Amino acid sequence: MRPGPSQDDVRRQNLGALLRHVHVHGATTRAELTTTLGLNRSTIGALTADLSAVGLVSEGAPKETGRAGRPSLVVRPESARVYAYAYSVEVDRLRAARVGLGGAVLDRRDLDRPRGLLAAEAAPLLAGAVKEMQQMVPADAICVGAGVAVCGMVRRDDGLVRLGPASGWVDEPIGATLADELGIDVPITVGNVADVAAFAEHARGVAAGCDNVLYLYGDVGVGAGIIAGGRRLTGHGGYGGEVGHMKVVRDGWPCECGARGCWETEIGEHGLLRAAGRSDARGRDALLGVFDAADRGDARAQTAVRQAGDWLGFGVANLVNVFNPEMVIFGGTMRDLYLAAAAQVRSRLNSNALGACLEHVRLRTPQLGTDAPLIGAAELAFERLLADPLDVG
Repeated sequence: MRPGPSQDDVRRQNLGALLRHVHVHGATTRAELTTTLGLNRSTIGALTADLSAVGLVSEGAPKETGRAGRPSLVVRPESARVYAYAYSVEVDRLRAARVGLGGAVLDRRDLDRPRGLLAAEAAPLLAGAVKEMQQMVPADAICVGAGVAVCGMVRRDDGLVRLGPASGWVDEPIGATLADELGIDVPITVGNVADVAAFAEHARGVAAGCDNVLYLYGDVGVGAGIIAGGRRLTGHGGYGGEVGHMKVVRDGWPCECGARGCWETEIGEHGLLRAAGRSDARGRDALLGVFDAADRGDARAQTAVRQAGDWLGFGVANLVNVFNPEMVIFGGTMRDLYLAAAAQVRSRLNSNALGACLEHVRLRTPQLGTDAPLIGAAELAFERLLADPLDVG
């Protein structure tokens, strides 16, 4: 028979629960924490004192209460002092940000990324952006880690990017390469861009409070972040969510993964531009040009958008039948396609999905917008701190 948790284990679990609540929900009164966490007032007081002592939270009186009597102290995350670095390696751009505890973006840099840029070439650019941001960091600030969102299949154990067809990456150790460039002794966690964006929207975005969520992210390809039962579903090795490689057309268009007829060949960048007669163009601006042309009455662009919207609804219906989500979120270029072809998406979804699965599903766009991958990458970095707040520093 295994022994139960020790008092120290319980204390650390409670510290983590309190810090996580303040990290996600922001400034919270002690009274609210007492109710939410189910702990007594003296325990909440002791926990906040511990977190204050290591500089993770601060306490103060509320600005206005409107009530008689002594107001409950408000616990706030030390966003300016405790932070993580977040990176998003996307098909056409690189982004770096310094994100404070509580999810506030304190500083950021955006860089154009030539397609085909390998990890060894991207890492110095990201490191340079971080070194610029470091000049503005307070002397007593604490960096608790770094997170990286990448377009590709990421091995969970060590963050190796096994395959990124759109970027040309094969077995790229982006985390280790970044660590060497940065020269900072903090853990770097790597995740797939769709997965970390789903993580962010579930924690503090449009899917907050939903336990079963699909986040579809598009650029050249298409991937999904999956939340099932309130937990990220990434598969055995971390490669789950590669929904863009569902086969939808027998002997269809060739895909960058090497197969034919993948879903992303119909709804991804190449498929939409090909259908619109713009195969020589590429990038998000080119896609937006197709949507704009369709709005202005261009017949070929309208046909391309309707066709892609129909395929989008077809695939979403299959995913809804498999995962029975409460919400489907369309991010990246999938947001643009969904907004341009919502009627086709809903029509195909209604005709192909099982009625029981359709009853409660909602279709949404990201509340965090294009920052969802950055915020999600930061959340990866904060996980270690939230699991054991006294291990900070």
